[in-house]
Amino acid sequence: MNIEDILKEQRQFYNSGATLPVAFRIKALRRLYRTVKKYENDIADALKTDLGKSRLEGYFCETGLVLSEISYMIKHVRSYAKERTVHSPITQFVSRSFVKPSPYGCTLIMSPWNYPLLLTLDPLVDAVAAGNTAVVKPSAYSPASGEIIARIIEESFPREHVAVVLGGRKENSALLDQRFDLIFFTGSQAVGREVLRHAAENLTPSVLELGGKSPCIIDSSAKVRLAARRFVFAKFLNCGQTCVAPDYVLCHKKVKDAFIREVIREIKRQYGDDPLKNMDYGKIINEKHFDRISGLIDREKVVYGGETDRARLKIAPTVMDNVSFGDAVMQEEIFGPLVPVLTFDSYKGIYSRLAEGPKPLALYIFAENKKRIKEITSRISYGGGCINDAVVHLATSEMGFGGVGESGMGAYHGKVGFDTFSHKKSILDKKTWIDVPMRYQPYKSSLYEKIFHLVLR
Repeated sequence: MNIEDILKEQRQFYNSGATLPVAFRIKALRRLYRTVKKYENDIADALKTDLGKSRLEGYFCETGLVLSEISYMIKHVRSYAKERTVHSPITQFVSRSFVKPSPYGCTLIMSPWNYPLLLTLDPLVDAVAAGNTAVVKPSAYSPASGEIIARIIEESFPREHVAVVLGGRKENSALLDQRFDLIFFTGSQAVGREVLRHAAENLTPSVLELGGKSPCIIDSSAKVRLAARRFVFAKFLNCGQTCVAPDYVLCHKKVKDAFIREVIREIKRQYGDDPLKNMDYGKIINEKHFDRISGLIDREKVVYGGETDRARLKIAPTVMDNVSFGDAVMQEEIFGPLVPVLTFDSYKGIYSRLAEGPKPLALYIFAENKKRIKEITSRISYGGGCINDAVVHLATSEMGFGGVGESGMGAYHGKVGFDTFSHKKSILDKKTWIDVPMRYQPYKSSLYEKIFHLVLR
């Protein structure tokens, strides 16, 4: 069946009202939960094939988080879907004002290759919970994961409710030519711009989960050893191919040398003396990205790592010191296992530098100075982040996850995700047992004018 027919079928299904009952949504989510559990081993195998992920990393970074989001939605969707009564002003006497969450309708979810299961099924869970239909388009760069995602969705949903489209640019283009009611895209800023251009043709609301160069600030008050340990985990997770990975380090000059020593020590402790031989250390997704990342390594500034294996698409954790904002590695999002370390001694320069550039998806600050932490989290604009940790802020259904400015628009996870896939209708229910005559012409009564001046001020 071609894309036009799939969308037509879904629109008919949505217009029938089939997705509106909350019981229908919960039943669909429970089917999805059971199917994900059924294919847990196949998911692990697919993630290993595409990205070299270990079974544990694949579970706690993808499968487990998907199951958690499904469980959370099943538990809360009834309350999220309820009408909410709000205050009615005296000018609307006598009436009831309420907000009614309603699904957008037919949605498109386009997902990336770096966390293929998580970034496909998490937004799908929110879309289904909100009562929408969905066409899902996984990335062609992670084909093994795409195949298992297709199998999971096809077993969990009838095609008129949720359908999968596999393929590459041709299929992406064909999907974006259609008129959806909402587009949810996760990927690069370059492709995000194209998605938004297509969406504009039909005035389609869009959620863009993009990326950018997310800084990690190491303050002079930081607990350096712990900071290095948590940083190494976050930076080299999925071989650095994480949208919220700390892209580069801004380290205070007082602790820079100590921090680099601890980072090197932690790399050896977590990945061994030869990370390229560590079976639990992932690989770069393809040769194109391998060559791009390898080209960002400045051999003269490497203080640790730098080894590569093109045949196996492996790049060792690499630390570069004395990096400047003008270096090649600072001109684009790295999306790989390279750590550029920049040094500072004044926050004034950091604030002005970050204010001039694109707004990052994430920001991390390691510090014990509470005043400094409050200042940084208030003055710098970014999507979200952590204090004294990195990456893990996205692993919760209690907070929305999303970017700001160039790093994205909109957010999802939990209640925020339900709201993202819902339009909130504002409705006034005016009672008929009384009718206040003040608003009707002719406007001659001075008493009415005095009353309006009294209540509208």
